[in-house]
Amino acid sequence: MKNILLTTALGSCAFTSAALAQELASAQGLTQSQRDTLIVTALRREQSPQDVSIALTALSGDDLNTYGITNINGLENVTPGLEIENQFGSGQPSFSIRGVGFRDYATLNAPSVGIYVDDVAYPIPVTTQGVLFDIERVEVLRGPQGTLYGRNTTGGAIKIISARPTEEFAAGFNVEGGRFGRVDSEAYVSGPITDKIRFRLSGATANGGDWQVNRETGQEIGSVEKYAARGLLDFDINDTWQASVNLHGFLDNSDGLGLQLFNDSTFGPLAHEGRRETSFGSSTAFADLVGISETTAPFRNNEGWGLSGVLRGDIGFADVIYIGSFENINRQEFNDFDALAIGGAGVYFETSADVASHELRFSGESDRLRWVAGAYYANEDLNELYQSDFVASFGPGFAVTTPYEQDVRTVAGFLHLDYDLTDKLTFIGGVRFEDESRELSNLGTFALATGPLNFANGSVDLTLEDRELDSENLSGKIGIDFKPVDDVLLYASYSRGVKSGGFTAYNTLNPQAIDPFTPEKLDAFEIGLKSSPAENITLNVSAFYYDYQDQQFQSAIFDEGVGAIVGRIVNAPESEIWGIEFETSYSPTPWFTIGQSFAWKEGQFNEFIDLDTAATSVAGTAVFIDRAGQDLGFPNISYQGFINVHREFGDRWIGGAAFNYSFRDDLTLPLLGPVFTVESYWLANAEISFGPADGRWELALWGRNIFNTDFDETRNFFIAPGSVADVAAPGLPATYGARISVAY
Repeated sequence: MKNILLTTALGSCAFTSAALAQELASAQGLTQSQRDTLIVTALRREQSPQDVSIALTALSGDDLNTYGITNINGLENVTPGLEIENQFGSGQPSFSIRGVGFRDYATLNAPSVGIYVDDVAYPIPVTTQGVLFDIERVEVLRGPQGTLYGRNTTGGAIKIISARPTEEFAAGFNVEGGRFGRVDSEAYVSGPITDKIRFRLSGATANGGDWQVNRETGQEIGSVEKYAARGLLDFDINDTWQASVNLHGFLDNSDGLGLQLFNDSTFGPLAHEGRRETSFGSSTAFADLVGISETTAPFRNNEGWGLSGVLRGDIGFADVIYIGSFENINRQEFNDFDALAIGGAGVYFETSADVASHELRFSGESDRLRWVAGAYYANEDLNELYQSDFVASFGPGFAVTTPYEQDVRTVAGFLHLDYDLTDKLTFIGGVRFEDESRELSNLGTFALATGPLNFANGSVDLTLEDRELDSENLSGKIGIDFKPVDDVLLYASYSRGVKSGGFTAYNTLNPQAIDPFTPEKLDAFEIGLKSSPAENITLNVSAFYYDYQDQQFQSAIFDEGVGAIVGRIVNAPESEIWGIEFETSYSPTPWFTIGQSFAWKEGQFNEFIDLDTAATSVAGTAVFIDRAGQDLGFPNISYQGFINVHREFGDRWIGGAAFNYSFRDDLTLPLLGPVFTVESYWLANAEISFGPADGRWELALWGRNIFNTDFDETRNFFIAPGSVADVAAPGLPATYGARISVAY
C-alpha cells in the first residue's frame, strides 16, 4: 500500500487505484500530464477534477491515513465550507456545506447533504458513523445536486468510493497505535478467482481510547469498539456486460461522548475547567425504563449490514447501469445531555431502519453531446423508540417514552446533458422531478406525571393522530463552461435543489408539534475558475449566492395547555447565503508541495417570525421575534493548508514529512444567545514517514491536534433543579502515535 501524501486534495485532485505507479510520481510533484490522469466521477463519467465545473474536494485513501481521518466527520478539517456536527454529542451527525445544513438528533429526517457509498444513497445520517476503511477516494461536491444522483439535496454530496478488486493478487494492512491506548487496524486481500471473476475482502477495527473521566467517580470513558467488513465481487459476464456485488456490515459498541459543564457560576464546584472531565447519571425511574443502571455511562450499541448489486453494460446507443441496494441498521444509544448525575436530560434511542433503493441510469455521447438519464426509487421503513429522563427537571415519574414509525417512498426521474456549442463553449442543462410520500404513525408520549407539570395528576398516555406529507418537486440546473485555453476553465451556473420535508419526533402532548414541515428549496447561483497557470500550480476560485425558501430550522412552539416550550422544526420563509472559496497548490520542486484553501460565507434570515424562547420562558406565554436580518448561525470562515515533503534517498528509500492545519470560525447558535457561541479554533497535525521505494512497507510517526487546542464542537443547555446546565461537546486533546503499513 503506497503512501500517497496529500499534495493536491485541497486543490481538487484525487487518486485512483488504476494508476498506482503514477500516483507515487504525482505525489512528488504534479506535471500537467500527470494531473490529467487523476480521475473523479462527480459528473458520472471519468474526468480530471480540473475539467469538472463543480466546486469539489477529493481525497485518496492514503490522504485519509495522513490526516488521521477514521470516520466521515473528520472530513470537515480538510474541506472548505464543510461542517459536520454530532447533535449534542450524540451519534446523529449534522452535515452542512456552505452553511446549508440541518440539525436534528432524531433519526427520521433526511440530511441537506447527500451521502453516497459506492453510489448507494444513505438517507439516514446515523448510518454514516462507521469506520472509513479500504477507501479509493472521497469526493465532496459543493452546491445542490439532483440531476445526476438518486437523492435530491440542497447542500451538496459526499461520495465515498471503496477500493475495487484487482486483476492481480494484492494484500496489505495498516496498524496504528496512539495515545489513550487507541489501536486502529485495517487489512485487505484482493485478486482474481478466475479470468472473469475478481474479489476483494477488507476489514477494520478500532479499539480503546478512554480520554474522558467522570469528575465524581474517576471512571474513564471515551473508548471506541468498532468493527467493519466488506466483501466485493466483480464479474465479467461477457465483453460488454459486467456485474458487481457488495456485502458489508459493521458493529459499534463504543462509549458515547461525555458532555462538559462550562458555566461555573451555575454549579460552582461541580463544574470544572478540565476539558476531559464529565459526569453522567440517570434517575431510578429512567434506568428501570431503559434497562440500565443509574450510573451507566453513555454508550452506543449499533449494528448494520447492507447488500448492493451493480449491473452495467452497453446496449449500443447507450451505456446502462442498474444499482440495487438494501441497508439495515439497528441503533441502541444512550446519551446524558445535562452532564450531571441527577437524571435531568438523559436520552435513549432504540432504532430499527431498513432502506431499499433502485437506480437505473442510461448515458451516451456523440461528438458534441454527453447525456445521462435515470430513474430512482427508494423505500424507507423506520421504527424508533425515543426515551427521556426528565425526573430531575420536572419531577417524579417523568421518565418519558416516545415511540413512532415512519414510511418513506421516493420516486424520481432525472436528465443531465452537456452540449458543446463550440470547441471552447459548453452548455449544461439538467432537470429532475421527484414525488415523495412520508407517513408518520403511532407517535405517542407516555409518562407518569405527578410532578410540577401535573398534566393529569396521574398517567399521561397520548397517541397523536398520524401525519402524512406528500410532495412533488421540480428542480434542475443550467450552466455554461468556457475553456479559453487548455488549462483554464471558467463556469457559471444556476441550479435549484430541494430537500425533503418531514416531522419533528420529540416527546410532546401537543398535536401541533408534529405537524409536518415542508420541503426547503434553494436557488444557487455560482461562478468559478479552475486553472493551472503552470504545470506545478493549480488555482481554483468560486463565488456563490443562495436564495433560500422555506429553510428548515430547529426552533420551538409554545404549548399553551401545559405552559411549556416544545422543540419543533419549522420553515423560515426567506433567507440567503453568499460566499467565496479559494484553493491552490504549488510544487516548487518535485519533492515539495504546499497547498492552501480558504472559504468565507455569510447568511441571514430575510423573513422569519419565530418564537422567542428566552422571552417566552419569562412571560409564561408565547412571545415572538422578527429574525429578519439576523445571522443564520454558522462559521463564516474556514481555512486549511498543508506542507508536504516526499523525497527519495538513493534508489532504495523514500522519506516523507507532512504538516497540515485548519481553522474554524466562531459558531453562533441563533436560538441560544452569545454565551453559547462555540469559539473559533485552530487544529494542526504532523507526520513523518519512512520506507523502501517499492512501497512494500512504511513506518510513520504522527501527531494530531499537536498544539493541544481546547475546542468545542457544539454547546447547549438543559434544565436542572433550580437552574440550567450549560453544556459543551468537547473535542479530542492532543494525540500521537505510530503506524506501520505493509503491502504485497
